[in-house]
Amino acid sequence: MLKVLTLFACICLISISAIAQESIIPLWEGLPPFQKEMNLEEKIVEEGIIRISNVQTPTLEVYLPAKQIRTGEAILIFPGGGYQILAYDWEGTDFAKWLNSQGIVGIVVKYRLPLSKSLTDSKEIPLMDAQRAVRLARHHAEDWGIDSEKIGIMGFSAGGHLASTLSTQYDHKTQRPTDEIDQLSAKPDFSILVYPVISFRDEAAHAGSRKNLIGENPSQELLDRFSAEININSETPPAFLVHAQDDKAVPVRNSLLYYEALTKAEVSASMHLYPTGSHGFGFGLGKGEVENWRNELINWIAELGL
Repeated sequence: MLKVLTLFACICLISISAIAQESIIPLWEGLPPFQKEMNLEEKIVEEGIIRISNVQTPTLEVYLPAKQIRTGEAILIFPGGGYQILAYDWEGTDFAKWLNSQGIVGIVVKYRLPLSKSLTDSKEIPLMDAQRAVRLARHHAEDWGIDSEKIGIMGFSAGGHLASTLSTQYDHKTQRPTDEIDQLSAKPDFSILVYPVISFRDEAAHAGSRKNLIGENPSQELLDRFSAEININSETPPAFLVHAQDDKAVPVRNSLLYYEALTKAEVSASMHLYPTGSHGFGFGLGKGEVENWRNELINWIAELGL
């Protein structure tokens, strides 16, 4: 009897594991583009938060709310970490679960980071993975209960830089083999930028993110290309921005530059600035007024009228 119960328990654990694994899908079939096979392993460290580095197999981790409360919206989440690590739970899975409570599909993007030795053109990799993530969400929209015209993106810090780059360069092309998924639009329907890195051009720049993505002494062409505020046009998706005035790591000027450029292009934008909160406040719990930013976000999404 004991053996039967043990076997049943093992089968249940295997079944639960298999179900859980179905929520994680690779961005690419086989070896991802612009990557060499080097048998490198990603590194996962948990010290208060989960930090992932040296990503070799980029994935989507999909969280689905109950069917009865789904709104049709989905938000792909790009965790921050200076293009060096991913703050995977603090700015990723924790938010996907919270979005589920609002009826929104939350999708965490584990994107490749430009410091990996296996990459052949590292500056192109994060954007390439971000484009693929949006296209995959559209490809699976029916399966996941998503309206393909209600797919947004959310980025924190350097993840916010990636989200703003995607918002302004969703049509950027590289020389690589393509498939049917690449024929879908990579344009997000809206963006949520949380204490984002925006500009690489002046004193607003976050030096670590800039160095990790485009190198120590980048050309002016690269500085301009990866400064989202000068690449905005009337087709840029609407944006929700949140930042703390006392952010010493990524100056609030980054959000101001993006907001001003959106306003000039007559693109809808909502900016929420708080006097305190510092950098990396995440949910903002216990940090005063900034704790309310998520309520403002949900109201903004509802008012978009997508």
